[in-house]
Amino acid sequence: MSWEQIRCVEDFRGRWVALDACKYDEATGRATEGEVVDVDDDLAELCQRVRSSQRRNCAIVFCDYDS
Repeated sequence: MSWEQIRCVEDFRGRWVALDACKYDEATGRATEGEVVDVDDDLAELCQRVRSSQRRNCAIVFCDYDS
């Protein structure tokens, strides 16, 4: 999903999103698209689940209403 598509999903807005298989903007280093693998309100909980999973190269970003 592109970042614009992710931002439009109501369940993701205002929450932390773990993305795998990301593509990044070369100028800013920000993830521009990726596969959503997990979502949580609590960053620590999300990080713990990602660490315990088989996914090792996830980007974790906050899906702000204005981003």
